Amino acid sequence: MAARPKKKARAGYMISAVAELYKLHPQTLRLYERVGLLKPSRSQGNTRLYTDSDLERLEVILTLTREMGVNLAGIEIILNMREKMLEMQRQIEEFMRFVQEELARGFVAAQKQPTRDALVRVGPPRAIRVHK
Repeated sequence: MAARPKKKARAGYMISAVAELYKLHPQTLRLYERVGLLKPSRSQGNTRLYTDSDLERLEVILTLTREMGVNLAGIEIILNMREKMLEMQRQIEEFMRFVQEELARGFVAAQKQPTRDALVRVGPPRAIRVHK
């Protein structure tokens, strides 16, 4: 793959620059947009502007088509599954943070609360002799 410019694009890259950078015909980028694989933003003059995240998505598309021979319908399915997996990962991480916070809160509360407030009082430990 061609190396992207290091500078983060705020406004985005024009279609001609993206086509040249990735050795594509601009019609290919328009096709990807028409079938819903890419969704570049538009300038006030209605010019397509591709952001860094659009270029990352394009790189995935090109890897799937050029190196793996996946057709456009397959790419759509793969990209949708990829987005769902990323969302699930985000939700799992959020849930793990919640569980860790709750466990920490419970541990701190348990340390502060004396055992005399327990529901069942437990006496001091005693040794028990076992006969064999």
